[in-house]
Amino acid sequence: MRSTRHLGEYRAGNSMVHRAPLWLKAAVVVVVSGGTLFAARPLATAAAAALVAAVYAATGLLRELPRPLRLMWPVLVLIAGFQLWHAGAASAVTVAGNIMVCVAAARLVILTVPVPQLLDGAVALVRPLRVLGADPERFGLALALMLRSIPYLLGSASDVRDSARARGLERNPRALAVPVVIRAVAYAQQTGEALAARGIGEPERGLKD
Repeated sequence: MRSTRHLGEYRAGNSMVHRAPLWLKAAVVVVVSGGTLFAARPLATAAAAALVAAVYAATGLLRELPRPLRLMWPVLVLIAGFQLWHAGAASAVTVAGNIMVCVAAARLVILTVPVPQLLDGAVALVRPLRVLGADPERFGLALALMLRSIPYLLGSASDVRDSARARGLERNPRALAVPVVIRAVAYAQQTGEALAARGIGEPERGLKD
């Protein structure tokens, strides 16, 4: 299976951004994303985009910046087109641009923080909710499975598309959708069986027994 790097994976480095603590990176992402969305102006969007691009350059990861566009551009075109028709060019640029800024800013955290640290940070964030019945460890496991599954599913879709193109079926929705669904279901079943074999995710039986 060909790996995919559209969403990002950790890139080792010694830049200031790499060395910054996770909480600080997350706070900056929230401030930049929230401020850009709240301002809702093309100038603010452009300024945020320039800032994010400058940070990517400072970390030596500028070539990673456009990668998500390979997946997102159809959705962005649809959103921008609707906004252009409904509210004008300024709204189209602002809405589509803000989505790109938020995704790029969040992705930079993934690129500069090892996955174990990301998971530990997420579990620590959920831990105060334990009093409400939340299970931080299960949340961390679910997040780890998601991070592992998304690249697999994207790579699977890419492989199916290449295979369909080789058979001249790249325009056949059935030839594209059915194999992806079958692979996704098989992957989910394999993951569930692996978890069950380790006694993870099974309901408590103490009261019932």
